[in-house]
Amino acid sequence: MNRKVICIFMLAASLRGVPVMGQIEVNYDESKVPEYVLPDVLTCADGTVVSSVREWERHRRPEVMALLSHLEYGVTPKGMKKVHVKHKVLQENKQALDGLATMQQVQFTFTGQGKTVEALLLVFIPNARQGRVPVFIGYNFRGNHSVLDDESILYSPYFQQLENREDPVLQRGNQSSRWAVRDIVSRGYALATMCYQDIFPDHAEGGPQSVTALCAPEGESSTAWQALGAWAWGSSRIADWVIRQRWANKHQLAIMGHSRQGKAALWAGAQDKRFAVVISNDSGCGGAALSKRAFGERVGRITSSFPHWFCPNFSLYAGREQELPFDQHELLALIAPRYLYVASAQEDQWADPRGEYLAAYYASPVYALYGFSGLPSPDMPAIHHPIMNHIGYHIRAGVHDVTDYDWACYLDFCDKAFGR
Repeated sequence: MNRKVICIFMLAASLRGVPVMGQIEVNYDESKVPEYVLPDVLTCADGTVVSSVREWERHRRPEVMALLSHLEYGVTPKGMKKVHVKHKVLQENKQALDGLATMQQVQFTFTGQGKTVEALLLVFIPNARQGRVPVFIGYNFRGNHSVLDDESILYSPYFQQLENREDPVLQRGNQSSRWAVRDIVSRGYALATMCYQDIFPDHAEGGPQSVTALCAPEGESSTAWQALGAWAWGSSRIADWVIRQRWANKHQLAIMGHSRQGKAALWAGAQDKRFAVVISNDSGCGGAALSKRAFGERVGRITSSFPHWFCPNFSLYAGREQELPFDQHELLALIAPRYLYVASAQEDQWADPRGEYLAAYYASPVYALYGFSGLPSPDMPAIHHPIMNHIGYHIRAGVHDVTDYDWACYLDFCDKAFGR
């Protein structure tokens, strides 16, 4: 590892135990955004300026991966490669969605260190297809049964552990508005979705019940992976299964994530190059939004509210965003040369739409190395005027959510990416 990168990790270690003041204030005033300097995505830690794809892939890209692994998302243990994964199709309905799709429900069983974690994948495959089809992969929040009001959809394993299953927000189809299943299938795409809590239960004590418990910890506790790393790892395991299916085009996988799962989708896309399209929907702090803008949700707020998402080192920058040796534009740059789409919502100031757009803009120089167009200007587009270059972006009216408009843009973008 580069000596300067090692020094950065040592600096992070020196911040431990230092009192932090003012780390959880929320700023929604653009005039109060501090002056900040972003790390140049094409400048290596030793000062070398990258001018070719070869230099990016051999030198700068590994540096950025190391920074993000050790200081934000955590290091995925090498021992996870030894975790055994078993698949079993539990149900199949060839006439789902009034005959538009074949619906499969696939049990995933992960085994390691004498422990087992189960997850359930819900899949919709278009019946009107010729040859292999592109596939959207993404997590749902409230269980597979929330995606569609269909009594045949099995409850996700996490749901079966809940005490209050009668809560209205947990009823069948309660998040169907976020999943344009008919539109996706009608456009010739398959959809594979899993409840994210099957992989890592989303609370501070969720680790022992998650896939992270299937492998012995490695390295320093300060760099240990937690929920976001586990969710990214789980997305790749879904991809493992998908690419082996006769109906799937393994070269046309798109991963889409909303909010915290937008963060996980970006981290999965950075690590797994099989995702040809990576889509972030309202991912905000720790996702697509620039941390150094200190706008909306900030590092101190997110790491205190959700201490189980990031590696412990990330919390050291609470109230110290300007000291971060990286920013989120570098995460987005790791997707290059594959297609990247970032989406925001006008009323979702918590996620900092401007910061999301600027991160995508400042990732564009890496795409230029490959001869591809990113975002053309630091000025955001108007509402409902999507940009669809190799990097895509839109901001829509409304709040923190996934809408039919979002899906229409994602489908159009993937059509372009896949030459459909």
